[in-house]
Amino acid sequence: MRRLLLAAVTAGFALAGAAHAADYKIMAPAAPGGGWDQTARTMQSALQEEKISGSVQVQNVPGAGGTIGLAQFVNGARGKPDELIVGGYVMVGAILTNNSPVTLEQVTPIARLTGEFEAIVVPASSDIKDMAGLVEKLKADPGSVSWGGGSAGGTDHITAGLIAKAVGVDPTKVNYIAFSGGGEALAAILGGQVTVGISGYGEFAAQVEAGQLRVIGVSSDERIEGIDAPTFKEAGVDVSIQNWRMVAAAPGISDEQAAAITADIKKMAESAAWQKALKERGWADTYLDGEDFKTQLAADIAATSGILKEIGLVK
Repeated sequence: MRRLLLAAVTAGFALAGAAHAADYKIMAPAAPGGGWDQTARTMQSALQEEKISGSVQVQNVPGAGGTIGLAQFVNGARGKPDELIVGGYVMVGAILTNNSPVTLEQVTPIARLTGEFEAIVVPASSDIKDMAGLVEKLKADPGSVSWGGGSAGGTDHITAGLIAKAVGVDPTKVNYIAFSGGGEALAAILGGQVTVGISGYGEFAAQVEAGQLRVIGVSSDERIEGIDAPTFKEAGVDVSIQNWRMVAAAPGISDEQAAAITADIKKMAESAAWQKALKERGWADTYLDGEDFKTQLAADIAATSGILKEIGLVK
């Protein structure tokens, strides 16, 4: 009888643990193929693989640097602790440049997840062989150099403007072409529809390894292991910048619900599945949560506003 009772209690705890595993819906506010989509789907895999969550669904809502998805999330997910949204530096810029009525102050910040440096690539057949060649073209005729990247006002756009400013070119003359997803941008770069591509290295890695694209520079302060390319600074362009990505929960949830979500996300971030994915994708582990993340987010928003004004994207 005691054995049967012990077995029943053990089974009860197991069922309670399984029932406790939250189901989540994660919004990637961009088209498939880009950094936010990759982040959401990597979260989906890790949360399920590590049995932190029983079921995770990913929804793509592209447009306007994530602000369309953000507005939909804020208006539709209020009070729902099972709904999450990924975002980051790009969204901060897009909110400012699009003068969005919905901001990150209206969601519940959970954690910064990853950091990624920017890479500039050209098709293998391009006559631009290095950063010096790009700078030469840019100085001769800024409009002749088209930059294909993510949303207007995002990290890619900011980086292009900072490069122009650093080499003495009016950043407002940068011919930047924004794409709503990494897949669209990649197709344009490979098809020669833009002069250069600019984004996180992870979005180009497969094509670089296949010899279809060539990396001419990265935005880190020091060379990155595994990437055969100089930093911008090495190439004489005094610019360094790192994109970052975050996850937030819905507005209107309780402190207890936010704490439970944070615990799940922290467990995911420390898991073997997530750490393996970081290495495979070349993402830096920049995990930060709680009040420290909220403070950092506020500082990043203020700094981004200053940069966007400096390069003429926000008045």
